[in-house]
Amino acid sequence: MLYLAYLIGLPVGRADGLFARWLGLAIEVGAVLALVCRLVFVCEERRVWALVALSVSLWTLGDVYWRIVPWHVEVMPVPSLADLGWLSFYPFAYAAIALLVRARVQSVWTTLWVDGLIGGLAVASVAAAVVFDAVLGSVGGKPALVATGLAYPVADMVLVALVLGGLQMSRRSLDRTWLWLGTGLATFVVSDSVYLVQTASETYAPGGVLDAGWSVALVLVAFAAWRPATRVEGQQREGWSTIMMPIGFAVVALAVVSYDHFLRVNVLALILAMACLGAVLTRLALTFAQNLRMLAASREDATTDVLTGLGNRRLLADDLNRAGRRVADGERMLMVLFDLNGFKQYNDSFGHPAGDSLLVRLGENLRRAMGDRGSAYRVGGDEFCILGALDDEGPDQIATMAAAALKEEGKGFTINCAYGVVILPDDTDDADEAVRLADRRMYAQKNGGRTSASRQSRDVLLQALQERNPELGTHLDDVGRLAQATALKLGLPRDLTDQVRAAGELHDVGKVAIPDAILNKPGSLDENEWAFVRRHSEIGERIVAAAPALAEVAPLVRAMHERWDGCGYPDGVAARAIPLAARIVAVCDAYDAMITERPYQRAMGAKSALQELRRCAGTQFDPDVVEAFGLVLLDDAVILSDVAA
Repeated sequence: MLYLAYLIGLPVGRADGLFARWLGLAIEVGAVLALVCRLVFVCEERRVWALVALSVSLWTLGDVYWRIVPWHVEVMPVPSLADLGWLSFYPFAYAAIALLVRARVQSVWTTLWVDGLIGGLAVASVAAAVVFDAVLGSVGGKPALVATGLAYPVADMVLVALVLGGLQMSRRSLDRTWLWLGTGLATFVVSDSVYLVQTASETYAPGGVLDAGWSVALVLVAFAAWRPATRVEGQQREGWSTIMMPIGFAVVALAVVSYDHFLRVNVLALILAMACLGAVLTRLALTFAQNLRMLAASREDATTDVLTGLGNRRLLADDLNRAGRRVADGERMLMVLFDLNGFKQYNDSFGHPAGDSLLVRLGENLRRAMGDRGSAYRVGGDEFCILGALDDEGPDQIATMAAAALKEEGKGFTINCAYGVVILPDDTDDADEAVRLADRRMYAQKNGGRTSASRQSRDVLLQALQERNPELGTHLDDVGRLAQATALKLGLPRDLTDQVRAAGELHDVGKVAIPDAILNKPGSLDENEWAFVRRHSEIGERIVAAAPALAEVAPLVRAMHERWDGCGYPDGVAARAIPLAARIVAVCDAYDAMITERPYQRAMGAKSALQELRRCAGTQFDPDVVEAFGLVLLDDAVILSDVAA
C-alpha cells in the first residue's frame, strides 16, 4: 500500500528513498527468481524460458549498476555498464520469442508472417515519428552518444514487430502465454519510449512512477512463463476478421504519411510507414493468390469423382459441350458409356469397402488404357465413360480396349462390362442426345447382345410418342433415367430397377389419345378437359399391356398418378398400396415437369423443384422416395451446384 501511495505521488516519509531506489529493483530480482524456479520445476519449453531468464537477468544487472553507481550523478555517463546490461536484454529476448513461436505454432502461413511484419512496421513508424527526433535532439553529435541513444528505440521496434507477429500467428486460439508476454513487453516498450522522450526534454526524474513500468513489465513476463503451454495450428481464420488487423495497421501507416504533409516527421518514420504499406500490398497479392488456388481446387473438386479421381458427370457434360465445338469444326469424336456386370454381387459378397477398392482399380486401369487418346470419367455408381477424338484406330477397337480395362476376375467373382458407342457427329451432334443414345445402346448390349422383346416394345412406343411430340420423348427418357437412379439409391435389385426405368419411360404413353389442343393448352383446363386427361393412365395401361414383354409394367403405368394421401386417380389408393415403382416415377415425373419450360408454366430451378417435392412429401409423394431422389440429385454433379446452393 505504501509503495502504491508513493507511485501516485503521496508522501510516505522516510520510505520515499527506499521505494525510489531499492523496491523496484527487488521486484525485478523477484521476477528473475520466478523465471529460475520455472526452469527448475517445469521441463517443457526450457530453452525458451532459459533465454527469457537470461535476458531479464541482464536487464536487472544493468539496473543494479545504475542504482548503485550513478544514482546520484547529475549527468549520467553514456554509454555505461548499465547500457550494456540493458541493451543485452534484446538479442536474447528476440531469440526467445522466435523459439516460442516455433514451439507453440505447429504450422505458419505466409500471410501470418506478413501480418506480423505489417503490425511491427506500423508501430515502429509511429515510434520513430515520436521518439527519434527527441533522441537525436538530445544526444548531440558524438557517435557513441548517437549510437547508444538510437539503439533503444530501434531495439524496441524490432521487439514490437516480433511480439505482434507471435500474437498474429497464435490468434486462432487465445494463448494466455502470448497475452501476458505481449502485455509485459508492451509495457516495457512504452516505459522505454516515455523515458527517452523525458530524457530528451530533461523532465525525467529517477525514482518516479516511470521506473515502476520496467518492474511491472518484468513481473508480467515472469507470470507469462508459468502459463500452461497451448499449441495451435497456425492457420488463417475465415471472414473479415482475417484482414481487420492488416487494415488497421495500414490506416496507422497512412496516418503517419498524412501527418507528414502538415508537420514534417523524420525520414526513418516515413520509410517505415511506406514499408508497412508495401507489406499490405504484398498481403493483398498473397491473399489473391490464395483465393485463386482455392478457386482452382474447388473447381477441380466439382468436376472430379472423389473415389476414383476420374472426371465426373459434370466434367463429362462440360467436355461434351466443348466437343460440340470441335465437331462443328469438322472433327469426329467418340463417346463410349460403360456399365459394370457383376458389381452388385461383388459388393454383396465382399462388402462396400472392397467394392470401392475395385472401382478405384478399374478407374485407374481405364485412365491408363486411354492414355493420350482421350479422357476417362466415372458418371455413376458403376458407370464409366470415355470421350476422345477418333484417329487411325476404329471406334470398335478403342471401345474393346477400354472395356478390357474394366474387367477383373478372381476367386468367386467375374467383373466385366456392357457398353454403348456413339460417334459425333455421325450418330448425333447434340451432347444430351449422345448420352441418351449411348445409354440405350449400352442397355441393349447388356440384355444379351441383341435388343430384348421388352426393349423393342418400349422403343416402338417411345418412337411413336417422339414422332408425335418430340419434347415428350425427351421428357420420358429423362424421367426413366432419374427413376432408375432413385430405385438404385433405395436398394432395389437390378432387374427391378430396369422395370422402374421402363415404367418411367412409358408412364405418359396414354397421352397419345389426348388431343394436342388439350395437351398444349396455354391456359387452365376446364372440368371436362381434366376428366379427359385423367383417362390417360388407364389408356396407357391398355397400350402397354398389349405387349406381353411389358405385362409387369402396365399396372405401374396405371398407378402413376395415385397420391400418397389417397387423393389421386384412377383408383384412389394410398401410401404403400401404391406400387413402389409408381411412387418413384411420380416423384421423378413431377421434378422433370417443374424444371421444364411449358406453355402454361415457367421452368423452376433444381433447388426450388426439390424444395417443392419435400413440401409435398407425406401428402402427394412418398417421403422416403423424395429423400432418396434428393440424394440422387446431389450425386449428379451436373446439377449439384444448383441443388446444394
